[in-house]
Amino acid sequence: MSEALANGITRYTLYSLRDKGIIEQITRGVYRLTELPPISNPDLVTVSLRFPNSVVCLISALAYHNITTQIPHIVTIAVPRESRVPVLEYPPVQAYRFSNETYNVGIEKHVIDGVSIKIYTPEKTLADCFKFRNKIGMDVAIEALKLYKSSKKINLEKLFEYAEVCRVKKIMMPYLEVTI
Repeated sequence: MSEALANGITRYTLYSLRDKGIIEQITRGVYRLTELPPISNPDLVTVSLRFPNSVVCLISALAYHNITTQIPHIVTIAVPRESRVPVLEYPPVQAYRFSNETYNVGIEKHVIDGVSIKIYTPEKTLADCFKFRNKIGMDVAIEALKLYKSSKKINLEKLFEYAEVCRVKKIMMPYLEVTI
């Protein structure tokens, strides 16, 4: 909606195009042409468009990187500690507040269906999973660590760096020694 308004398209015109079936409303303020192919990951695209300051984290990031068997029923995002927690009717969103130090490290930008989406790296996501182990479950964190090892793209240096930043290195070490 904001992009359309900035380009001189009025709300009336936008709603008229929607009513005629030329565009479809994905969620409040997010529209797309109906003739385009389906969005490959509509939940992540919608959340990233609505909340550009957020970063996909925890279970949603694990699923994106294929290092979990969990199926995310909500989109988990990180926001800076002092920012407003996003609320969205659909898709359901769970926001976690991160300190500036932990929020700003390990962010990758991926383009999905022409939309830039910020997602934490697999190593940062693993460190976050151990940090939030009481909320997501220790079994999820351990499983992700095992699947990360089997992916053959292990970067221990980065994993230790993010574990240090998230202050979970001592907690992760026994599992790393057994798993990796």
